[in-house]
Amino acid sequence: MRSTPALDLELDHQLCFALYDASRAVIRAYGPLLSDLGLTYPQYITMLVLWEAPDAVPVGSIGARLHLSSSTLTPLLKRLESLDLVKRDRDPDDERRVLVSLTTAGVQMRDRASTIPCQIAPQLGLDLAEEERLRDTLHQVTRALDGNLPPV
Repeated sequence: MRSTPALDLELDHQLCFALYDASRAVIRAYGPLLSDLGLTYPQYITMLVLWEAPDAVPVGSIGARLHLSSSTLTPLLKRLESLDLVKRDRDPDDERRVLVSLTTAGVQMRDRASTIPCQIAPQLGLDLAEEERLRDTLHQVTRALDGNLPPV
């Protein structure tokens, strides 16, 4: 409960700003590690989705998983393709769908990227249990908001 209405509009009392600020700080922390791979943060999380998948992934599934629109995802995938990390092909069963798969270089990059989570963890200032609780809480917030917001 807030003590006065004036506190309601103070920046440091805003949960939205704390989330925004933390997100920016985390992405900045990833920057030097990802630059060694030649990736941006959006490219990295796209690669994470592809590394999890046993087969080619439809572009729409990648967008849904990352909460990215196709207008954001398409240039990102084109860039990954120009880096020879992924390839895009029409689905032979449905020409309207584009499937994304890893190239040999994309598969090999997974090994190089495997140390990134261990390098980021100490920078967070959290022990493993705190990190897991925070991650679970943030997933809970996302699910609650997604369930209460109109589709985009």
